Amino acid sequence: QVQLVESGGGLVQAGASLRLSCAASGRTFSTYAMGWFRQAPGKERDFVAIITWNVGSTYYTDSVKGRFTISRDNAKNTVYLQMNSLRPEDTAVYYCAARSTPLAAGGKYDYTRYNYWGQGTQVTVSS
Repeated sequence: QVQLVESGGGLVQAGASLRLSCAASGRTFSTYAMGWFRQAPGKERDFVAIITWNVGSTYYTDSVKGRFTISRDNAKNTVYLQMNSLRPEDTAVYYCAARSTPLAAGGKYDYTRYNYWGQGTQVTVSS
């Protein structure tokens, strides 16, 4: 099993920055990638960004490209999401996720392909 613990959410004004952290523990060697999804009230859980543990390949949803940066610290088994130029439409619960199948197996943007989840952290951006 893998346990994921997020931190770093909060309430900010539009244009501000936040950094989310996700610390993994347990059988982390069994995971290939970690990343972030978000879910706004009444909406589906959407892909935000992901990074692979080995070579650090990164993928982003179009709406956050140029504003968000995902990074990893392999020694700490921790993934970060630096969020700049935040917008009200970024408001959501942000979930850390990890998968035990390679991205080459498909479904990198599909939350059902991720088998480990954190508890979620609220990000609220006011206009």
